[in-house]
Amino acid sequence: MKPIETSIKERLATLRGNEYFDDLPEAMLKEISAHMRLCEYQRGEALLWEGDPCEGLNIVQKGSAKIFRLSPQGRQYIVRILQEGDTFAEVPAFDGAPNPTNVEALEDCSVWVIDAKLLRRLISSHPQFAQKVLANFGRMLRGMVYKVSEMAFYQVTHRLARLIAEMTEEKSMPHWTQEQLAARLGTVREVVSRSLRELERSGAIKVEDRKIQIADREIFSQWSQPN
Repeated sequence: MKPIETSIKERLATLRGNEYFDDLPEAMLKEISAHMRLCEYQRGEALLWEGDPCEGLNIVQKGSAKIFRLSPQGRQYIVRILQEGDTFAEVPAFDGAPNPTNVEALEDCSVWVIDAKLLRRLISSHPQFAQKVLANFGRMLRGMVYKVSEMAFYQVTHRLARLIAEMTEEKSMPHWTQEQLAARLGTVREVVSRSLRELERSGAIKVEDRKIQIADREIFSQWSQPN
């Protein structure tokens, strides 16, 4: 991790472009900007470790990273892929508890860190900011319920098709291995391999040079949007 010098203009621009701070008064933004820093991480470097104290709310300035957890047997489950502009570590930043997950850089990246103690003080003194936090936490909870429901109700092949649709839209699909797809879906590589073959046999996708492409969108939509 390498700290980077920044100007107040850069810090204010970051805050104005983030969903937690975008419509807060200028005086509040200036107060927050005095308690944030930018850090650079190399590919493969850990940004956060599960169980460690949380220093603050994080915003990805450049690059990408993965939020993940490890099972007692060492199997990885990828909770989320972070891209430029994404915010993470909200829960420990606002509740003061340790980090519930690990975060690792997928490529060289830079990340803003906003002091957690300041943010908790702002919640107590500024109802407008507290309402923003509650609204975003509500959205996050709804997303988590959706993910849990998918894992409970849909087979891996359907979930894989949905993930392919999502990642094709993000143009990040070519970089993913079967191991990484399995980690994202909460399963193992062998199951993902079988599901890929099933999708390919149906004509929904084709796999060339380890890259997945949608071959027939009508067939593919039957997999990605199961009844």
